[in-house]
Formats: sequence, structure tokens, C-alpha cells
Amino acid sequence: MNYKFFLSFLSFIIVLMACNSSPYRQGEALYVTNCANCHMEDGSGLGRNIPVLAQSDYLVTHRNQLACIVKYGLKDTILVNGTTYHQAMPGNAKLSDVEITNILNYVFQAWENNLPVIHLKEVTMSLETCNDNFVKYFADFIEKR
Repeated sequence: MNYKFFLSFLSFIIVLMACNSSPYRQGEALYVTNCANCHMEDGSGLGRNIPVLAQSDYLVTHRNQLACIVKYGLKDTILVNGTTYHQAMPGNAKLSDVEITNILNYVFQAWENNLPVIHLKEVTMSLETCNDNFVKYFADFIEKR
């Protein structure tokens, strides 16, 4: 009897651990650690300084560039939901392809974005083809630190 109870308890713990280690939860934790200071926990951004991520048209129109932006940052002026942003964004070079995938999937599903899932293969391919603008900005940013 004790053996069955132990197995049931162990199964319950494993299920709980699996729930907490889902890619969505990992993406949320990574977003809070790496992105929320500027983009806010609710994806609302900071007025005209930092773009909104919640219900952002930029996520749809620039999907193939998002992994590069997360990894290497962005220095270009961008237009998000009709608002122009000039503030440069530093990259997060320490993030792995899997972590970037999880962050993007969190953002794609959070705040009623309801965007299609991005797969690891898509992120990896995107990172392999980042244009020189991203790499140059990242190199310039590192030199200034």
C-alpha cells in the first residue's frame, strides 16, 4: 500500500514539475528577466520611447527579423502600430536559440496577441541569416561597454 502511495505521490510531483517547465513558462520567465524592464511585464512599452509588444503589428510584419532583434538588438527607427520609435535596443547575445524561441512564443501568445507559434528551426535559420546591420550594431554596442 505504501508503495502505491509513493508512486502516486511521485507521479503527482513529476506532473507539477512538467507544468512549471513548459516552454511558455520558460519564455515568460526569460521575458521578465531580459525584456520586461523596457517593454514592461504587460507588453505596453514605455510611451514613445520603447515600443509596445501587446497586439503589435510589428510582430506580424517583421516576424522573420525578430530573432535577430532579440539577439543583436536594433538601432533603426521603427514604426509600431502607427507610432515611430527612435530608441536603440541592445541585444541579448547570451540567449540561446531555444531561449529566444521560448521568449518569442511567449510574446506571440501573451496579451491577446494570438500569433502562430515560431519553431526552433525557424529561429535558428533566422539567426544564421541576420544581416550585417544587426551584427554591426551588436559589435558597436559591445565596444561601448
